[in-house]
Amino acid sequence: MKTTVVIPAFNEENRIGKVLKKLLKYPYQIIVVNDGSSDNTSKIVKKFGKVKLINNKTNLGQGASIRIGIKSALDSESDIIVTFDADGQHRASEIKKFIKKINTGYDVVLGSRFLKKTKLPLKRKILLKGSILVERIFLGIKLSDAHNGFRAFNSNAARKIKINENGMAHASEIIYRIKENGLKYSEIPVNIRYSADTINKGGNTIIRSIEVLYKLIKLRFGAKS
Repeated sequence: MKTTVVIPAFNEENRIGKVLKKLLKYPYQIIVVNDGSSDNTSKIVKKFGKVKLINNKTNLGQGASIRIGIKSALDSESDIIVTFDADGQHRASEIKKFIKKINTGYDVVLGSRFLKKTKLPLKRKILLKGSILVERIFLGIKLSDAHNGFRAFNSNAARKIKINENGMAHASEIIYRIKENGLKYSEIPVNIRYSADTINKGGNTIIRSIEVLYKLIKLRFGAKS
């Protein structure tokens, strides 16, 4: 079975090389979607000849980059598609757990930070727990984590899950599409590496959370964008 790892990347010149070196130890196709980076992200990815690079001319957003990457993976007849962060927070060695779970009959497998002990800054933990509660209320899906970019789809699920949100709200939209399409899903525990650099790179997480909530409400109640 062909597994493709899709990596959205925006200004990740300091981390993307290490991430790719670790991933290339495994027999996966790798697609990096460089989302209009202003640094050397594209140049660094090009050094890894086995990695497929897609360059967005402008910064479209993480959701758009994942949509583009998934389409490319499906076009190359991938059986399993894994979304993976470019900043080194995820572990390449854990991808095999997602593949194994997909092969037991699940359409979607979602990584969770809270199925095992994970050290998180208090502010980030509060925001994540709040997001989990909001998704349960508005989407009706009970999960232990929210907005974790480490996930896997079989090709059927990848085709059915239509990602329209270009920004960070895509994570909630994916959960909504899982329920909408009646897809079989499961969570598995994952280890997340946090550093001061990766914690701060998301900007004002409170403002982002409010924006995601607004998008989620529009998605749930069918308001037009």
